[in-house]
Amino acid sequence: MAEVVRMPKLSDTMTDGVVAQWHKKVGDKVKSGELLADIETDKATMEFESFQNGVLLYIGVEKGKSVPVDSIIAILGNAGEDVSALLAEEAKKGSAIKEEVKVEVKKEVATETPVTKVETQAPTTNNQQPATNNSDGRFKISPLAKKLAEDKGISVNTMKGSGDGGRIIKRDIDNYNSNVNAMPAFVGVESYTEESVSQMRKTIAKRLAESKFSAPHFYLIMEIEMDEAMKAREAINTVAGIKISFNDIVIKAVASSLRKHPKINSSWLGDKIRYNNHIHIGVAVAVDEGLLVPVVRFADGKTLTQIATEVRNYAVKAREKKLQPADWEGNTFTISNLGMFGIEEFTAIINPPDACILAVGGIKQTPVVKNGQIVAGNVMKVTLSCDHRVVDGAMGSAFLQTLKHNLENPVLMLGAYSI
Repeated sequence: MAEVVRMPKLSDTMTDGVVAQWHKKVGDKVKSGELLADIETDKATMEFESFQNGVLLYIGVEKGKSVPVDSIIAILGNAGEDVSALLAEEAKKGSAIKEEVKVEVKKEVATETPVTKVETQAPTTNNQQPATNNSDGRFKISPLAKKLAEDKGISVNTMKGSGDGGRIIKRDIDNYNSNVNAMPAFVGVESYTEESVSQMRKTIAKRLAESKFSAPHFYLIMEIEMDEAMKAREAINTVAGIKISFNDIVIKAVASSLRKHPKINSSWLGDKIRYNNHIHIGVAVAVDEGLLVPVVRFADGKTLTQIATEVRNYAVKAREKKLQPADWEGNTFTISNLGMFGIEEFTAIINPPDACILAVGGIKQTPVVKNGQIVAGNVMKVTLSCDHRVVDGAMGSAFLQTLKHNLENPVLMLGAYSI
């Protein structure tokens, strides 16, 4: 008996999906557990396996097309089986929704304005007259200026007058500079390209808009001297099996600071606040289509090399769109670091359901005062975005003070076991 295959819900935020690739065609035999298609979700492209045996009788979604979750994407059954009844039943269920969609589409089409490319070129001969040289739609020139222009062979078609309302007067003709005013006009064409919004970008827009406009953000900025952290990193990288980045050190410092300030490691749940005893740090990773936030779990208990290895693996998987839901779910705090792009300071939008996110800028060499003397120092600015429903200013400031202490005194934070 024929069975319907529907668009699966592959993440908690997924509302629709794109069939990135079909691995079977109509008429092919399909076994349970065999790869049927690749589905692009809001966060990654995932392999979709068949849950039943049969012959692929019908494909309902073309490659590259998007459909809502639970829509029919295929039908499996016995060879030669008629699927028209199944399709008719599905069409009947969705007829009311389709009618609504048609009405909305007609309204949109009715209000659309066609885009027309317009080329504008200034006249090049004295015989041509422009329609206007001022805002009221008329071309204004004094009789004397017109006579002088004709006598001197000056084209007034491209001139803007200095008289009232843009009127060309004698002074404009007297001050005419042929090297400037007679320059050929530039011909330009208005154009643009448009691309469909990816599933990932749709979800990023929705989630961050909800966060920005529902969570009352406030921001705390602090400068941290990174000289000792730089020395520690250089020393660690001479003995560690993997190169440690400043971001890895920041993750470790944040995790250690959250252990001392557990109320920062919290979530707003509407009618209650959840204070997480575990520390799962989301690390923002930039990809072509947006931003993914894989999670370093139990970060406070991991060594620097473990953190570095995990973050590197996540970055590779993110770029290859191979992250799985287990990789990006469960964050209790998030770090966004743009320092490697030359950004010195910025603010970040809280990543739900976290109560805070830390924006990390680059390390900049700048004059600092040490022991009463001005010396060259290396300073990094961080900005803590806080949800005021959960975290107040004093609480956030105390957390940043601890973070600053950890990064400026890494030997206290990084014991031998931490490498």
